[in-house]
Formats: sequence, C-alpha cells, structure tokens
Amino acid sequence: MSRATMTTPLPPLVPARLSGRDVVRTGLGGLRARPARVVLSALGIAIGIATMVAVIGISSSSKEDLMRRLDRLGTNLLTAKPGSTLFGEEARLPESAPAMVARIGPVTEVGALGTIETTVRRTDRIPDEITHGISVQAASTGLLATLDVPVRHGAWLNPATARYPGVVLGAEAARRLGFDRAGGRVWIGGRWFTVLGVLGPAELAPEVDRSALVGWEAAGTYLGFDGHPTTVYERSADDAVEDVRAVLGRTINPQNPEEVEVSRPSDALEARAAAAGAFTNLLLGLGAVALLVGGVGVANTMVISVLERRREIGLRRSLGATRGQVRVQFLAESLLLSALGGAAGIVLGTAVTVAFALYRGWPPVVPLWALGGALAATLAIGTMAGLYPAMRAARLAPTVALASV
Repeated sequence: MSRATMTTPLPPLVPARLSGRDVVRTGLGGLRARPARVVLSALGIAIGIATMVAVIGISSSSKEDLMRRLDRLGTNLLTAKPGSTLFGEEARLPESAPAMVARIGPVTEVGALGTIETTVRRTDRIPDEITHGISVQAASTGLLATLDVPVRHGAWLNPATARYPGVVLGAEAARRLGFDRAGGRVWIGGRWFTVLGVLGPAELAPEVDRSALVGWEAAGTYLGFDGHPTTVYERSADDAVEDVRAVLGRTINPQNPEEVEVSRPSDALEARAAAAGAFTNLLLGLGAVALLVGGVGVANTMVISVLERRREIGLRRSLGATRGQVRVQFLAESLLLSALGGAAGIVLGTAVTVAFALYRGWPPVVPLWALGGALAATLAIGTMAGLYPAMRAARLAPTVALASV
C-alpha cells in the first residue's frame, strides 16, 4: 500500500437530516412516554380554545337569529309617539294623525293605539286595584297588518267587530288573564267584553303583548276614549324609510313637529346585537387568559421533560444529533402537545355551540375564521411554550448530560 493511499483524508462527517415524518414520530414518541402529564397539560389548552370557540359560536348564532328575525319582521317600521311641549307637559297626537300618515306616498300600512284609562279583569269580583300590569288600548283595524303580529287563536278586529264590545288579548295579557284561546269574557270599564282572539308575540311592539285591544269605535262608545292616538305605526318601502322618517313629525303635527317622537323599533334589535358583541369581547378575553394559562402549563411540562431526559439528550448528541435537531425535537413535542389540546378544544367548543343554539332555537353558526383563529392561537402558544425548553435542551453538552444522570 502506497504512502499516498495511507495519507488520504477521510471525508467530513455530515449529520443525517431529519425529515418531517421523522420529526413527528420523534415528537409523538416523547409524548407517549408520559401520557398522564400530556393529557393534563393539553387540558389547559383545550379549555382555553373551547371557551373561545364556544363564545364566538354562541355569539354568532345569536346574531344570526337576530338578523333572521330582522329580515322576517323588516326594518321599515316606524313609530310616532307624543313627546313634550315647550312647557314640559306631555304632548298629544292629533286625532287625524293616522289618516295624515296614510297620505304619505311611500307609506303602505298604518296602525294606531290609544291608551284608555281603565282596567281589565277576569271577573267583576276582582278589585280595581289588581290590574296584573295589563293596559287597555283602542286599536285601529290596520294595526295587525302593520306590526305583522300572528293571531294565535280566534280573529282580529274588523270594521264590524270594532264597533261592538269585543277585545283581542296580546300574548302576555292572555297568559296573565288565563286565556289560551278565544271565547269567554273579561270585565273592562264596568261591562263585559267578549274575547275575540289571542295574539302571538309582537316582537317589534312589546307593548301590544301586555294589552287588551278594543276596537277604535267601541272604545269611544263604551269606554269614553277621546280618539287621540298614543302611538302611530307605519310601514313604508325599504328605500324610503329615512325620507318618511324625516317628514313624519311634520305630517302628524304641522304646527309643532318637535312634539312628535319618531323611532324605528328594529334599532333595538340591532343595538342588542351590538351589545352582545361587546359582551363577546369580554368573554373572549377570559378565554384568552385560560389559553395563556394552558400555555404556561405546556411550557412547564416541557421544561420538566428536558430535566428528566438529560440522558436521552446526551445519548442523541453523542450519536451525532446536532443542536438544531434536538431543538426541533422538543419544539415538535410542544407543538404536538398544543395541537392535541387545540383539536380537543375545537371539537368541544363546537359541540357546546351546537347544543346551546339548538336548545335556544337558534341556527348553529361556528365561523370558519374562528376555527382558523383557534388553530393559529394553538400553534402560537405551542411555539412560545416550547421555544425556551427546546433551546435549553439544545445547549446541553453530551458529556455534561450523560454525567448528570
């Protein structure tokens, strides 16, 4: 053998590269060695993610229900009520207010209520002081179509029955008086009135739910109603709502339009949706805190894992594993641990959302961006929680790691 052959330098040693599959298998191997600790650590992540997904899902389901109700009920309903005079006294709407509103071009439906100072009772034996919180109101025949309120049983007032002592009960008034169907009589203003019908819920006019509604003409004949409406309701074309709103006060009371208060009942539902969104942000903050606590638990688990596995780290380094490979191994374990908790949290949060929405009769809605955000938050927490333990494991020298066992 020649001297040249004996002195040929050996090629430099190149550490083997870890494929993505190898990284996952190594990370799963580390997790399988400590299943109880893994489950408890993942539980913290799962609770945080489940809270965030459920909060967003329940809020979205509630908003979707509100939006569907708004689409069904419409946002083109306006109400006009008496405001205050310049002297601070309560103003009155003119008797001609409903007829004047009906003359506005884009207006399609008009209805009116007029409060009557009397009580309604199941029998004449009940004292006048016991009213059950039910008001008696004169109602125009166009009220039901304007408010789009269903008749649960019986019939609504018509031009014939509106002249005689008959009454239609709102949903809450019927419940308090013990009526679930038409028929029977109630005592109003010193005489008997026949119950002609029972209404369903009036979502845009809750005052109707707590009222006993008498025909406009009958209220004047039998109960001394003065004919001045206390609330005028109107519906118009969707694209003309703001224009009608601008002229409604001047149309009802041309001399003193400032004494007329105009509002849109659908604004209350939209405000409720906005308030629910603000409350959702608060609950999301609580979910983020729970997720942060879960991340601290994962970091603690990984730090303890590094301390307990010094011999394994030293052995791998002695066999040629680089610092980067050790770092990737422990970072992969942290990410897999967080992903396990995140997946469980997404499933749990979605299940809670669906169950709660179905219980409340809402359409279940879990936005895709919420699931994507939950996954991104899980990976971010896993990265932050595993970065320090991975760097600490990579800094261990093989001889020190083996000698410390």
